[in-house]
Amino acid sequence: MSAISRRMRELKLIAYGAADRDHPIMAHIIPIRRCNLACTYCNEYDNYSKPVPVDVMIGRINKLADLGTTIITLSGGEPLLHPELDDIIAQMRKRGVLACMITNGYLLMPDRIERLNRAGLDHMQISIDNVMPDDVSKKSLKVLDKKLQMLAEHADFHVNINSVIGGGIRNPEDALVVSKRAIDLGFSSTLGIIHDGDGQLRPLGPREQEIYREFSQGKKRHFARLHDIFQDAIAEGRSTEWRCRAGARYVYVCEDGLVHYCSQQRGYPAKPLEEYSIEDIRREYLTEKSCAPYCTISCVHYVSYFDFFRAPQTIKSGPMEPASHLVQIQGAGRD
Repeated sequence: MSAISRRMRELKLIAYGAADRDHPIMAHIIPIRRCNLACTYCNEYDNYSKPVPVDVMIGRINKLADLGTTIITLSGGEPLLHPELDDIIAQMRKRGVLACMITNGYLLMPDRIERLNRAGLDHMQISIDNVMPDDVSKKSLKVLDKKLQMLAEHADFHVNINSVIGGGIRNPEDALVVSKRAIDLGFSSTLGIIHDGDGQLRPLGPREQEIYREFSQGKKRHFARLHDIFQDAIAEGRSTEWRCRAGARYVYVCEDGLVHYCSQQRGYPAKPLEEYSIEDIRREYLTEKSCAPYCTISCVHYVSYFDFFRAPQTIKSGPMEPASHLVQIQGAGRD
């Protein structure tokens, strides 16, 4: 019943997002920047930051809810390092938003999963980068498979497993192994395309292209995704013309409580969340982002579809570096 209830809430929030454009659809918020791992391609962590105080986090959750945000995702760093994470998730559910989290999964145990169930977590994503750990990433299937089995047995929330290619990942075939394991356990599966550390969009190599096509063909047997235009362009290193609604329909709130376009454009507009208003949302909705043609941030792509044919952007942003991260290709699975 929990999956049916969650899906009904999702559909209601999607309808709200489509009907009214003056609110964020999705926000990523950072409860702690520190991470227990050090993946070489990641620029979103450190090894020393303290957790954001829980009262501060709850205030930020309330502010996002007051702005009309429908989906809030806890990211990091590693959010499971926050000692009062359950209270934060519970507040998200109390305010009626979809409560999501991105984690490396290392700290999951049956009792921890049960606590997340009780707190009301809706969605969890875990990225698994390879089958065997190496000097690029320790987020391997060998290490995490028992954690996945625990999730399959205990989790009431939806779980997505994200595998990756590009960005120094040595064995692109690992992505298919990880994806198959996710499907076998009843999870959904996505594929992330990682780009280089200089923030440049690079085409995939020949074998990576084959993996991308194989994954995409398997995905299309289950359901079509509107964002194929982004996926194909990113895989081939091509630019895409589209209207990015970051700062309006999508916001990224760092550990200091500042609103940014996304994880890769920290510094724009960098306004305190407590001061963010509908005027800021309307301004950024109409602001054309210079980094958009080479953007690889899939969640910004997703939410911008709500307004793809609305409101040509009339405000020019200042120069920004191309975003460097990953885009997800939705795969098969069940809730």
